[in-house]
Amino acid sequence: MKYLILLILAAGFAAAQSSVTYHRDVAGILQARCQSCHRPGEIGPMPLRTYTEVRPWAKSIQRAVVSRKMPPWNADRTIGKFHNDPSLSQQEIDTLTAWVKAGAPEGHPKDAPKPVKFVDGWNIGTPDKVFEMPKSFQVPASGTVEYTYIIIPTEFTEDRWVSAAEYRPGNASVVHHATVYVREPKSQWLRRYPVGELFVPVEQIRTAKTPRPAASTNAGASALEQPIVGHVPGRPAKRLPEGYGLLIPAGSDLVIQLHYTASGKAASDRSSVGLAFSKSTPAKRVLRVSAADDSFAIPPGAANYAVSGKSVLNVDAELLEVYPHMHLRGKSMALSATYPTGESEKILRVPEYDFNWQLVYALDKPKAFPKGTVMHAQATFDNSVNNPYNPDPKAEVRWGDQSWEEMMVGFFTIAVAPETDLRTIYTRR
Repeated sequence: MKYLILLILAAGFAAAQSSVTYHRDVAGILQARCQSCHRPGEIGPMPLRTYTEVRPWAKSIQRAVVSRKMPPWNADRTIGKFHNDPSLSQQEIDTLTAWVKAGAPEGHPKDAPKPVKFVDGWNIGTPDKVFEMPKSFQVPASGTVEYTYIIIPTEFTEDRWVSAAEYRPGNASVVHHATVYVREPKSQWLRRYPVGELFVPVEQIRTAKTPRPAASTNAGASALEQPIVGHVPGRPAKRLPEGYGLLIPAGSDLVIQLHYTASGKAASDRSSVGLAFSKSTPAKRVLRVSAADDSFAIPPGAANYAVSGKSVLNVDAELLEVYPHMHLRGKSMALSATYPTGESEKILRVPEYDFNWQLVYALDKPKAFPKGTVMHAQATFDNSVNNPYNPDPKAEVRWGDQSWEEMMVGFFTIAVAPETDLRTIYTRR
């Protein structure tokens, strides 16, 4: 009997040792998958750094990871491979589930991994050059704020190749998003406006009788005016792999497009852009092209309205990443390519588009896009009462900047030879 009792006690002790605990099994998962957003100053609604912080949310965390709502990744996992996919493995999901079912035990602190040291300030390290808005923008407490622009001279006397870039809002609570463009010396884009002053371009103003074309969403920017970095809540800083770079020609200006949203109280913002430069000329120049449609008119109540667009590449390129963009009525989008051989390939499918997560999908490795490749974007919109985010199911919806209007763009980030002429790089169809 004594030996039987000892055996039972030993078995119980072994079971206790093998049970899932926070410090030994869960903390590392949260560090790797969650804490980049769930920490003070970031977009996660609650911090998840310690057992005390995590324990009240244990069941919510389990539901979020089992449903794969978190970490956010809206792509169909059967199509394409992406190196920035933050999705938990099934083993990680099972571990979190087992921990919650066991009562979310803490375990012993000695089993915990070392805390992750996150960067405070610039995520790209100390930038080689920082451009700050010369003036603050005053955001009203309420109402609609039109897209606003400001032009900042770089004063570069020689070409600069950017290897990393980051946009840091001065007041993240009112910056809906921002995009930084390069205006080369030969570009005539927005030349009528003064440097260093905040302005709303007349090119983007639309009347009720005159729908705004897609080009004017960026106040008439063309392929010549390339974006180098942007800001969307939750999107990381831009870093390029070795041998790839973003070009800022000598004498160029930076043009910052700002979309502010009122937060209920008056606020101000003065954002900054940080750049890190390559030490040598890269082998590939990184650019963004798109497949889009700006002519749609979504009928009132339409639950599955299809819109598509395509563009043709006029040069040999490599595809690095893709980014689907719609607004609150966006339902799904698929991006694909048809090669000169006639063969087609699915690149990305987002079956349940979520405007709250403007994700960039970075390919696991570059994909060859030879000259003549056709880039396709196919989307559906839900303008029905069944869409909980729909601002007005009774409205006919056309292209526009604001969230209650719509867009349909599939962005393709490509790499080309450094000497490529941007004016002829691709053709919209």
